[in-house]
Amino acid sequence: MRPQAASIGSIVPEDEPVLASPLLTQILLVLGIGFLAANVRVFFNFVRFLRLRSSALLTWPGRKPPYYGLLLALGVIFGFLLFYKLVVRQWPPTQVFGEGMMFLYYGYALPLSLRIGRGFYEEGIWAESGFIPYSKIGGLTWREEGEITLVLIHRMRNLARRLVVPDRYYGAARRLLRDKIAAHDIHFTGKTLDLGAHDERDDV
Repeated sequence: MRPQAASIGSIVPEDEPVLASPLLTQILLVLGIGFLAANVRVFFNFVRFLRLRSSALLTWPGRKPPYYGLLLALGVIFGFLLFYKLVVRQWPPTQVFGEGMMFLYYGYALPLSLRIGRGFYEEGIWAESGFIPYSKIGGLTWREEGEITLVLIHRMRNLARRLVVPDRYYGAARRLLRDKIAAHDIHFTGKTLDLGAHDERDDV
């Protein structure tokens, strides 16, 4: 007689947990570390914003990224996934590190980052990618094609930051920059991207 094939139940014990593949575990770990860094950066920036908020001169809310609703939906999905794995499947928290960090980012950190006021403060300018003190600005220029954008050049680093300025704040932003240059809070004569050699206020 031909021997019968062993059933699946005789090979895998019924109480044996189904584990994620090692490759998937490693991918989620790497993603978790990346999102952890992003979360820490957002929360650090928000704390800094709370400290600077009282010194705001001209600010506006951050712009929502494309497909913002979809990104929030990802936060909800990761929240349900965490609930299923932690409560229903009773996985240890260490096994859901990646999903947890992604849930924190899409559910909390991303909306929190939009509450940081972009624009001008007593000590510096909050651009799209972070805060830069006036003393660290080595050059600036306006880009008026499409969105009105102020490009800020870091004095010591080969780094440019962008600040998208709403149309209704454009005139006030230019006047504020002229005042800061006149008060020598911003000084960039001699920089590679210097926009004028006579009167720096003419550059804005």
